[in-house]
Amino acid sequence: MSLKKLWTAMRGAANEGVEAIADSQAIRILDQEMRDAKKELQSCDESLTSIMAKRKLAENKVNSVQADIENYTNHAIAASEKGDEALALECAERVAELEATLETEQGILNSFLASEQSLKSNIAKAKANVRRMEQQIEQIKATESVQKAQVAVSSRHMGANSKVKTALGSLDRIKEKQKQRSAELEAAEELAAEDSGSSLDAKLKAAGISGQPKAAGSDKLAQILAAKKG
Repeated sequence: MSLKKLWTAMRGAANEGVEAIADSQAIRILDQEMRDAKKELQSCDESLTSIMAKRKLAENKVNSVQADIENYTNHAIAASEKGDEALALECAERVAELEATLETEQGILNSFLASEQSLKSNIAKAKANVRRMEQQIEQIKATESVQKAQVAVSSRHMGANSKVKTALGSLDRIKEKQKQRSAELEAAEELAAEDSGSSLDAKLKAAGISGQPKAAGSDKLAQILAAKKG
């Protein structure tokens, strides 16, 4: 093998090793990423709360300036109607100042409103993505658990089948040994019967042929008396 091919093979093996480690830690990494994402979202919520508070203050400021404008406008009209043009002019100048202030404050309010709406939209999207990711992670965890259980059951089943086959093989051997032993015992009994002659008697009896005929009583008595005389 050339050095180039050897180096390529080593790189491939190294990459496979890295991928295997990454896969084994995938769920843990996803959990950590979810925790980081939730922490960032918490910071976003805090920023949104701050912007909403500032927007509320800006709204109050705009409402206050608008009320002052309306108030001094009414004063200018009232002073003019009474013929006090100097006071009416002074009130009108105050209204002009307040309108300039209102324009500035309204711009600030609009900026806060835009930021608030944009941040709300982005946070809502981020939270939706986090929820979807959490669901996927839970599904991955459940699938991983089920597959591990299936692997364990499959392994046990294969092991059990192997054990059962081994046990059945042992039972067959035991049965064969028992048959052999029974045959040996039967053969031994046959040999013993032949040695004692009982086997032949049994065969004669089975054929309906009796053994030595029994002596009648008178014959036996004659034998006894003859033996006594002798």
